[in-house]
Amino acid sequence: MAKKYDALKLENQLCFPLYAASREVTKLYHPMLTDLNLTYTQYLVMMVLWETDPITEKEMGKRLHLDSGTLTPVLKSLEAKGFISRSRSKEDERVVIVDLTDTGRSLKDKAVGIPAKIGGSVKLEEDEAKTLYDLLYKLLGNLENE
Repeated sequence: MAKKYDALKLENQLCFPLYAASREVTKLYHPMLTDLNLTYTQYLVMMVLWETDPITEKEMGKRLHLDSGTLTPVLKSLEAKGFISRSRSKEDERVVIVDLTDTGRSLKDKAVGIPAKIGGSVKLEEDEAKTLYDLLYKLLGNLENE
């Protein structure tokens, strides 16, 4: 009879270690991001902008797997902090373009050491980290295609 409910055991769930590991890794970022006046989600937005500036709000949401209801408040907050600006496209008024400000651009130099600090805290061998990265992106791709 006990086997009937084995699928419901926490230890048998793929979602739980993903969730818990994500929370623990995100906690590692907190003190470093506090120094930059960023939340973790805001940091993700800034990383996209440091790589691709300017970018449309729609493309930003696609890259971060965030819907507009989640992304818009994050962008408003970053805009209020003076890190980004948002404007309507001259070609299509429905399109919102997100740009870094000089202040937002200067944060990049302050953030450049964060990935190495996090990597050092995670304590995975390089090949383990690469395998985990590849598997997570495979999982993400599979879920997107559902």
